[in-house]
Amino acid sequence: MRTDTGQVFKLEDYRPTDYLIPATGLTFRLSPEATRVTAVLTVERRDGIAASVPLVLDGDGLKLSRIAIDGQTLAPTDFFATPDQLTITTPPAAARFQLLIETELAPAHNEALMGLYRSSNVYCTQCEAEGFRRITYFLDRPDILSVYTVRIEAPHHEAPLLLSNGNPAGSGDLADGWHYAVWHDPFPKPSYLFALVAGALGKVADSFVTLSGREVELGIFVEPGKERLAGYAMDALKRSMRWDEEAFGREYDLDVFNIVAVSDFNMGAMENKGLNIFNDKYVLADQETATDADFANIEAIIAHEYFHNWTGNRITCRDWFQLCLKEGLTVFRDHEFSADQRSRAVKRIAEVRTLKAHQFPEDQGPLAHPVRPRRYREINNFYTATVYEKGSEVVRMIRTILGAETFRAGMDLYFERHDGEAATIEDFIKVFEDVSGRDLSQFSLWYHQAGTPNLTISSTHNAAAQEFTLEIEQSVPPTPSESRKRLMHIPLAFSLVGTDGKAIEYSGVEGASVEDGVIHIRKRRHMVRFSGVAERPAMSLNRGFSAPVTLSVEQRADDQFFLAGHDNDTFSRWQAFNTLLSEALISAFRQVLDGKQPGFASRLIELAGKIAGDETLEPAYRALALALPSEADIARDIGKNIDPDAVFSAREALTVAIAESDREIFSDLYGRLTDKDAFRPDAASAGRRALRNTLLDYLSLLQGGAALAARHFQSATNMTDRAAALTVLALRHGGSPETVKALADFEAKYATDPLVMDKWFHIQASVPGPQTIHAVRALTGHPAFSMANPNRVRSLVGTFSSANQTGFHRADGEGYRFFVETVLQVEKRNPQLAARLATALRSWRSLEPARQGKAREALLSIANTENLSADLRDIVERTLA
Repeated sequence: MRTDTGQVFKLEDYRPTDYLIPATGLTFRLSPEATRVTAVLTVERRDGIAASVPLVLDGDGLKLSRIAIDGQTLAPTDFFATPDQLTITTPPAAARFQLLIETELAPAHNEALMGLYRSSNVYCTQCEAEGFRRITYFLDRPDILSVYTVRIEAPHHEAPLLLSNGNPAGSGDLADGWHYAVWHDPFPKPSYLFALVAGALGKVADSFVTLSGREVELGIFVEPGKERLAGYAMDALKRSMRWDEEAFGREYDLDVFNIVAVSDFNMGAMENKGLNIFNDKYVLADQETATDADFANIEAIIAHEYFHNWTGNRITCRDWFQLCLKEGLTVFRDHEFSADQRSRAVKRIAEVRTLKAHQFPEDQGPLAHPVRPRRYREINNFYTATVYEKGSEVVRMIRTILGAETFRAGMDLYFERHDGEAATIEDFIKVFEDVSGRDLSQFSLWYHQAGTPNLTISSTHNAAAQEFTLEIEQSVPPTPSESRKRLMHIPLAFSLVGTDGKAIEYSGVEGASVEDGVIHIRKRRHMVRFSGVAERPAMSLNRGFSAPVTLSVEQRADDQFFLAGHDNDTFSRWQAFNTLLSEALISAFRQVLDGKQPGFASRLIELAGKIAGDETLEPAYRALALALPSEADIARDIGKNIDPDAVFSAREALTVAIAESDREIFSDLYGRLTDKDAFRPDAASAGRRALRNTLLDYLSLLQGGAALAARHFQSATNMTDRAAALTVLALRHGGSPETVKALADFEAKYATDPLVMDKWFHIQASVPGPQTIHAVRALTGHPAFSMANPNRVRSLVGTFSSANQTGFHRADGEGYRFFVETVLQVEKRNPQLAARLATALRSWRSLEPARQGKAREALLSIANTENLSADLRDIVERTLA
């Protein structure tokens, strides 16, 4: 573990290296305690670089055993080695030479899960972002592209499977029961994409024939005995491969494509060229152990990592400041894939909910940064919702501005122009300017400027003149290090909706560029006048969430209700209803603070019932519409002086009001949605289950609700229904006999399945109220829990600190004290995981003063701890700044 050096990396300081490494040969002789790595690097001095310039290579905690150049062992005076750096002080005069480096590693003791480590007796690697330097000394940065040939040696009984990137190039037996395998990747790649896996694993095999007729061997490797759980992942992989050919013209390029599922992993998955390594959570699934959300995540993440083969691997990023070039773009691609595989409207709503829940708070707090950051101290901390989710939204806006056809032409040019290169955001924008002839320099501010823009909008209708006028003003709030903001190019999709629910046609428009139902906002203020509008329309704005902005709209409540019931854009219809719910919840929050009983408009309650029973809407859509804004969503919209207990009370009051008023509709629909068919993980079946389980949550608040949830739990034939019922019991009826029994039954049934037990931990950590801290503390000592496993920590500690508003933000600060203890305990093993946990307090300044003071004390106690890792100190100090 590296402690904080205080070094800040800046985009403006980028310069190419003095040396290149066009070819890399690696030999691994694997041992849990003493793995020997022999690297033979072909090193080239760049043109114009003097022979006297030292070669400086990155390391991280390395132990150097041997070093030689062109077969000659170097004298101690010719190099200088520390665990974190190797400097060849007097390189050869020749412009090209071979450098041999031998290092020794102890994978069994690598609890940080970066570099080469052991997971359940399987050797595996994680090299993104800077893990390769924990394996050997190297120019460990994305713009150093090298062709890798890898030889792996291990005892056959311990590791019968030996995998690396590329295509198999040889294998055989060695003395003393050892064997070897050689892999060669013909495509130059950066070191962060290197991968190795060795161990005893079961295989699910299949094949795929590409568009040009090449047959690709597919393999998914899992813990022996779990092969049956990888079928859905294999199906998702094959669908991803076909979709990328059809949607983007991208064909797979190697002879084999392998996926390995491991149980100890810091991330969701890693796109190493030809050898993706996955957190087993995103591979293993059947109806008995995985929820519909798990199936959807597996489909999306399998696709995401596969799509990286072109957007990330064949074209990589020049430096880590360009991370969104591979991640934001690939998130956009996996979103499009999922939309095509499932329901586009439902997928879009889910995407926006995720963006608002995770990225908007990031943009509004101390950890705000541009989609392309300009500086960082620890790159692991910039794998953020801004880079991924907002990065995807920026790509989506490019398509909105240019149109689908021109966008596809730009992507084709991007692949043609930059294949095999380490590219930049400027390279990406340039291809779209070239194919469209447009100047996108103002639009590019979306990459360079932090913060969520706000649009203030008002309207007037002149019936006599048949004119409808919009007044629009944009603003971008200040963020850390950016007090003054430049004006953005915001594509605002809109429709003028008439009383029949259809778009009103207008004869002309002036005041702004309007194309294909999109207002292009480029100035601070626009007055957009539509002519030929006889009737006063309702404004449907930011349709499809065309831009990641907030809206402050002067709009009649009648218009919002009308749009929520009649807008022909299903996303905008959801958005209108969700806005009504949010406004009602904020009003209820203020009533609770004033000591009053919250009251709600009857037509809002009735509208919930109408949406639930509207058979013209997809069940999945209705489930999302009936899911009230979360406590965190409400707090974000309120903005400051947040009392989490009051937020909880307001939300509960509205939930109860809807349940009581719409009980007949909900009860009838709940009964009719009973699934009598065999389980299928398809979108339509998942949507029906989602709606039924949403209705169960409401109905459980009525008399007999605990018994209803218990029957739901006992009769469940799949994990989706079982986990939903257990959640309702735990969150709505904690401590009841039904809940105690269900929790015990679930534990007894799944005690030996870690991924299912994660759900059990997650549910109990989600229980609202101040008492949950005691349960969470006790569960850290449960036999199925381990502080060394990221999935276990995220399921219990991560859920409690990031998703349990009333439990974590206890008024006495006990939640924060537990937070400090746990973060520091985790950091000793895994700094990256500890830093992710620490982001739970990113919005501490929005709390009411007493909680705010206790949260600050907690952060300061971490900041004042000696020898903090760079990962954790970076997050805590930026959060406090």
